[in-house]
Amino acid sequence: MKLIIQIPCFNEEEQLAPTLADLPRAMAGFSEVEWLIIDDGSSDSTLEVARASGVDHIIKLPQNQGLAAAFQSGLDACLKLGADVIVNTDADNQYDASCMADLVTPILNGQADLVTGSRDVKGHDEFSPLKIRLQLLGSWVVRKASGTDVPDATTGFRAYSREAAIQLAVVNQYTYTIESIIQAGRMNAAIVSVPIRTNAKTRESRLFGSMWGYIRRNMFTIGRVFAAYEPLKFFGTIAVVLFGLSGVAFIPFLWDWIANGDRSGHLQSIIVGAIFAIAGFQVMVLAIIADLISSHRMISQRVFERVRRLELQTQIAPSHYEGEPDLAPPARRQSDVAAANR
Repeated sequence: MKLIIQIPCFNEEEQLAPTLADLPRAMAGFSEVEWLIIDDGSSDSTLEVARASGVDHIIKLPQNQGLAAAFQSGLDACLKLGADVIVNTDADNQYDASCMADLVTPILNGQADLVTGSRDVKGHDEFSPLKIRLQLLGSWVVRKASGTDVPDATTGFRAYSREAAIQLAVVNQYTYTIESIIQAGRMNAAIVSVPIRTNAKTRESRLFGSMWGYIRRNMFTIGRVFAAYEPLKFFGTIAVVLFGLSGVAFIPFLWDWIANGDRSGHLQSIIVGAIFAIAGFQVMVLAIIADLISSHRMISQRVFERVRRLELQTQIAPSHYEGEPDLAPPARRQSDVAAANR
């Protein structure tokens, strides 16, 4: 069994060395533990620090593509390098690496395909009251969209089984955390959350520059993912609200007509009600179209999964790999071969 710990990095020359120093080189249940760094177009000495720290594998993206793209590139490389379990953690040493054994245990025991490390959000000293409320609200929305009970949806400390990693395809360009949970939930993957500890903050988050930026980007991400995976619920709810507003707008005209038999007045009421009714009908049509697109997305995801299995079967080298990768021997890939030939 091989465990690969991957770390997406962007200009992390100051934080990377202590992060790597805490990572394990051996773990119960695994014959090999390796480290992989995804350099997301860094302009500092991140790569030099990684090499000096004894990193086993380096993926060097030619330019900054964002956290989600770096995560996906790392996942693809880990699979091609023969990982049976993949752990993702952050380069700023936010997560306590000693909790990694707890993270992988449910996968080793066959209880989970995806394990998320759950921070104590309410008791997190470095989260403001507003951020705590937003974290809890965002996790609640993700639980509703994914049909899971994940308490901390934005944690980047998580472990994937080989099978779960093969099936995962993140398209969001901002972050992978929310979409990957919703996608796993929609695939009926076994998801387990374990409590983890965190270290003291070493730097501010680079995903957002302000609290408003955090709110705006996370709201947009949750809305976009929810619309993509639950289009009928998302657009259907909007359509029901518009039809309700249409009914309210028509009330003055209908009341005068029914009570007094007068249909000559309340022109504004008729116009506003008609506008809301037309908008509601258009959104309902959009909901049907979005649902059809969602079905096509599922088909595309299955095609992507089949292509990835074929790449693993034929031992395609990871993209942007620094050096010559030592790919896993064919004997270790019999599960991939069998799945690709189904």
